[in-house]
Amino acid sequence: MNIILFDSDRENLYPLTFTRPISDFRVGIVSIKQKWEFYYKSVSVKTVDYLSEKYPIHLQKNNVWIDSSILPSQDLITEINSLRNGEFLENNGDVIAVCNHDMNTVGLDAIESHSIFNKINDLWDIFSLNGDEIKSDFNHLVKDDSGEELSITNKVVGNNPIYLEKGAKVECSVLNSNDGPIYIGKDAEIMEGSLVRGPFAMCNNSTLKMGAKIYGPTTLGPYCKVGGEVNNSVFFGYSSKSHDGFLGNSVIGEWCNLGADTNNSNLKNNYAEVKLWNYKTERFKKTGLQFCGLIMADHSKCGINTMFNTGTVVGVSANVFGSGFPRNIIPSFSWGGASGFTTYKTNKVFEVASVVMGRRDIEFSDTDKFILEKVFELTSKYRNY
Repeated sequence: MNIILFDSDRENLYPLTFTRPISDFRVGIVSIKQKWEFYYKSVSVKTVDYLSEKYPIHLQKNNVWIDSSILPSQDLITEINSLRNGEFLENNGDVIAVCNHDMNTVGLDAIESHSIFNKINDLWDIFSLNGDEIKSDFNHLVKDDSGEELSITNKVVGNNPIYLEKGAKVECSVLNSNDGPIYIGKDAEIMEGSLVRGPFAMCNNSTLKMGAKIYGPTTLGPYCKVGGEVNNSVFFGYSSKSHDGFLGNSVIGEWCNLGADTNNSNLKNNYAEVKLWNYKTERFKKTGLQFCGLIMADHSKCGINTMFNTGTVVGVSANVFGSGFPRNIIPSFSWGGASGFTTYKTNKVFEVASVVMGRRDIEFSDTDKFILEKVFELTSKYRNY
């Protein structure tokens, strides 16, 4: 089958979808696209034009189009595999998958799905569903005991599995797997004195700094550096929170950096339900959650001692610094803090991005520059300081 993952409601998942399709979200250990690749060899993406060069589509005569916000389950895979050309799968009126040369469902036969599966409807679903997805991905990725042996310098608690890929290092740390598995990726390192509770995943070449305190379900994507205290958060990859400070119930995009002693609130003082800014409705949306922290999009940074209020949304390429609490919606390409913001000019953004990505031996390409230029245009209406 030739699978194409299409973005169904990108605007509802801004600012994280400004720079990526939904299928590039990391939930659990791997991205949504990689989850579908557990089941199918040919998986590509249908997204907006300005992202299509970085995330190309591969069309064939017959295709299966799948809503990219849906996370696969075995029952759902069985239903999709049973679709014939000219049929589409739906659930309560929402299209799940279309078996056709294009996405058009007009004139096609509808099949009602009875599967149970997870779906990213809102930004907070990324960390809310992370525990279930770590467990699911772990079962796909770990098929045997071929990984590294865990050093005897560590203290292990719990009966769930702990797996180290080749080159992973863990010394003098406490690993508690009572609530879920612990996955340590290739060439990743947990430094001495760290306290880790599963479910927890860190991908290749990531580092937990000395004395880190990690509460699951938490995921560190590739090439992350994390220290201090972290609870139920997801780092997409290539981002750092290297020092002390608290991060809870949060999602951090790629190429972000949280300065030393950065803290976020994940619980309101009155214990009320948290509301989060929604770009689609241009108003604050009820999350149904008591705990909800920080959403930070790609290439954003904050200075030392930065304090984020409960339910703060930071856009793309923002630079936040200074004393006090900045407001809980910070537009893309903003420069400043609680005392006010100005526009972070793209030429300065490109200079920083080139240096930051170069430190990981990744080129800041013309395609990356084009995407950020487009996002700068799309988000200009929000920078009404």
